[in-house]
Amino acid sequence: MRIQTILLPLVVAVAACVAEEPVIDTSLGQATFQDNCAACHGAGGGGDGPAADGTGTPPANLTRIAARRGGVWPMLEVMSIVDGYTKTTEPRPGMPVIPALTEGPRVIFDTGNGQTTTVPESLLAVTRYLETIQDPPPLRQVP
Repeated sequence: MRIQTILLPLVVAVAACVAEEPVIDTSLGQATFQDNCAACHGAGGGGDGPAADGTGTPPANLTRIAARRGGVWPMLEVMSIVDGYTKTTEPRPGMPVIPALTEGPRVIFDTGNGQTTTVPESLLAVTRYLETIQDPPPLRQVP
């Protein structure tokens, strides 16, 4: 009984310290997408936005990301493209860095290998939203 008296508070304290990835409301991602991405990528993400012709490089059809990868949703790759990180190694003319996706409140994100990091909430929300508009829906997700 004495061991339980000592261990129970310890277990509760440790459990309270374990950070969990928050549930992200995809409506935040959709609103952020409409405000920052739809002009080029289109309201539905099909690459057919009103500003698409003026970009020099045709905007990607964002509804087919998983389909182009055999049904796999590449979460970290999409986040890297959206936040502009890949620009240092893969120039993407016409794809701007959007401050609204790299600034603001940060949330915990599990990278898929048990490691967590903090990322901008808006970046995670947009990426999660893009996952919901995949046609067909992804069969599986990879970090």
